[in-house]
Amino acid sequence: MNYFLIAGERSGDLHGANLLRAIRRHDPAAECRAWGGDDMAAAGAQLLRHYRDLAFMGIWEVAKNWRTIRGLMAECQEQILDFKPDVVVFIDYGGFNLRVAKWAKSQSIRTFFYISPKVWAWNQQRAWRIKRDIDRLFVIFPFEVGFFKKYDYDVDYVGNPLFDAIAAFRPAPDFRAKYQLGDRPLIALLPGSRRQEVTGILPRMLLAVRHFPQYQFVVAGVSNLPRSLYENLIAEHALPIITDAAYDLLSHAEAALVTSGTATLETALFGVPQVVCYRTSALTHAVGRMLIKVPFLSLVNLVAEREVVKELIQGELNEKNLITELQRITIDASTRQRQLDGYAEIRAKLGEVGASERAGELMVKYLRNGQ
Repeated sequence: MNYFLIAGERSGDLHGANLLRAIRRHDPAAECRAWGGDDMAAAGAQLLRHYRDLAFMGIWEVAKNWRTIRGLMAECQEQILDFKPDVVVFIDYGGFNLRVAKWAKSQSIRTFFYISPKVWAWNQQRAWRIKRDIDRLFVIFPFEVGFFKKYDYDVDYVGNPLFDAIAAFRPAPDFRAKYQLGDRPLIALLPGSRRQEVTGILPRMLLAVRHFPQYQFVVAGVSNLPRSLYENLIAEHALPIITDAAYDLLSHAEAALVTSGTATLETALFGVPQVVCYRTSALTHAVGRMLIKVPFLSLVNLVAEREVVKELIQGELNEKNLITELQRITIDASTRQRQLDGYAEIRAKLGEVGASERAGELMVKYLRNGQ
């Protein structure tokens, strides 16, 4: 069968690659074209667009690039029609993917969605759109089953794919030596994978550096952004930058400052105490405050349903608060232990490895059975 996958960011590329491998195990003749990244290409997809071309974040950024985004959607639709897939599989990245899904449904093309848009967090009315336009939804948090039940929509809970990604990770034995990190304990700076995140949040994270000379701060970079972007931002501090090796960094880190997103949950699953950081444009933040329906921003706290990690958002992301919270998770043993205990609760809630395998097997089964 033919599969067209669309992932619009780095984490989606990782999970899309694992999903594709699972699909191929259950459908060895599978042909796949994709919008994604290097991981999906390595898993056997014919890559038509890289996710770096889709890195638009925030209301203002989307608005000013709307003509470009519309052009990308038209290109994607044309490629789907040319390929004639048995199904289009959307992976997270709700803003773009839901629009393409609506079009695909109008063309009588099967639509599957893996890793639901976080409609339970904000703009919950989008759940009706998902029910209308998505034939099968594969969710990764157990509470999502009950949420969609309120809309009379049955979904498949497959578990969280981060367990698969972390289980497949093998630490580099020479990590410290390779990056000349010395013997000081490490604090990881994870500023996100989009340009807007890095430029808006990394300078704030750096405010803490001079107050913790006993630690080596390390920036986790990504290859879809130019190294010069990081170098210009950290010029005063001359910190090491490690590229595409966040898991290696987390496996050695004593603590972390993390931009809100998937990385907060990854950091928790590695057992690294963290402070969650987030800052966006005033317009995006103002609109978000009106639409967001959940009490927390980070996935860690949302899954735990309580504050496990401190969230510093907008004006709260300042030097004083960063110093205070970073001291609490590095020096205060009781605070560190409370976070680690919270992480254990989260692991228990999310289950175990195998999400990609379960999702891939179900997708192939549903397609073969015409479900």
